[in-house]
Amino acid sequence: MIDRRALGKVLGLGAGAAALSPAGLPGLWAAQPAAASTGAGGGAPSSTAAAAGPGASAGFPRLRRIRAGLLDVGYAELGPAHGPAVVCLHGWPYDIHSYVDVAPLLAAEGYRVIVPYLRGHGTTRFLSDRTMRNAQQSVIALDVLALMGALKIEKAVLAGFDWGARTAGVVAALWPERCTALVSVGGYLVTDREANLRPLAPVAEHAWWYQYYFATERGRLAMEDKALRHDLTRLVWDAVSPTWAFDDATFARTAAAFDHPDHAAVVVHNYRWRLSLADGERRYDALEERLAARPVIGVPALTLDAERDPFTVPGGGAAYRDRFTGPYEHRTLTGIGHNVPQEAPDAFARAVLDVDRS
Repeated sequence: MIDRRALGKVLGLGAGAAALSPAGLPGLWAAQPAAASTGAGGGAPSSTAAAAGPGASAGFPRLRRIRAGLLDVGYAELGPAHGPAVVCLHGWPYDIHSYVDVAPLLAAEGYRVIVPYLRGHGTTRFLSDRTMRNAQQSVIALDVLALMGALKIEKAVLAGFDWGARTAGVVAALWPERCTALVSVGGYLVTDREANLRPLAPVAEHAWWYQYYFATERGRLAMEDKALRHDLTRLVWDAVSPTWAFDDATFARTAAAFDHPDHAAVVVHNYRWRLSLADGERRYDALEERLAARPVIGVPALTLDAERDPFTVPGGGAAYRDRFTGPYEHRTLTGIGHNVPQEAPDAFARAVLDVDRS
């Protein structure tokens, strides 16, 4: 996650092109604990949605699976089948349970809520052993488009944090016709690999310790070892969500998603690719070239900054404001850490409702 938001923390920098159809890319498109204070318009979801505190829901109902592009995708679905769609995207080291309280709130408002496991997580599996365990940003975005195609969702609100915010932003930038609106924790997170080659101040680098660990073979081996992976990911949770009083059972429920044959390979590739220490696949070069130009996002967008997230850029969203050219709002969540949808489900759900009605 060492993108414009981290660079901006040190340097004070900011982080609609024509769509390139994924149909031209073989096999990728056809279906096979504290309350949050927000900016203007914030508050609890209205009408039929009951308020939910962190941890209010025990879990999702029975999960579903569908072949989509290169994957057999595991996902949760709540709400009416013909309601407007919302796709909620998690990050690392997290899983679909980041949305376990958000999804019922949105479903109660009439939305069809889709919460997929990203590649390398949970019940999502690669269809072929020959597929590269690639996690560059354009590929994960294409996974989402393939899932939407398989589920016959033409257009959806895309909402995410961490990897999920980056993925939602990529889709919104390159395929705006598929994105009704965007909720992005951390703002504009499209990876700038050239910027990532430049060092940050030590205080900023410190928060990225795991990224540099994954650049080593020691880090890769740790991710493949269940006990070490458990302790590593738990340490990340504690560090980036310092005010969230989650319990062992909450962490264990998510950590089960990391017991996946491709988890280590996907995670390590993602972080090495961002630092230009691993190659992507040449068939995605055209997409990555477009993303390297930092394309603007023109769909309605609402960005959330978490006050206690060590990766939040100071300045109230000013660092990335120029990347959003459509209807736009920014909110800061006081006392909240990195895992915004699970730490502040009411505020996250409110953001989705408001941006879709803007």
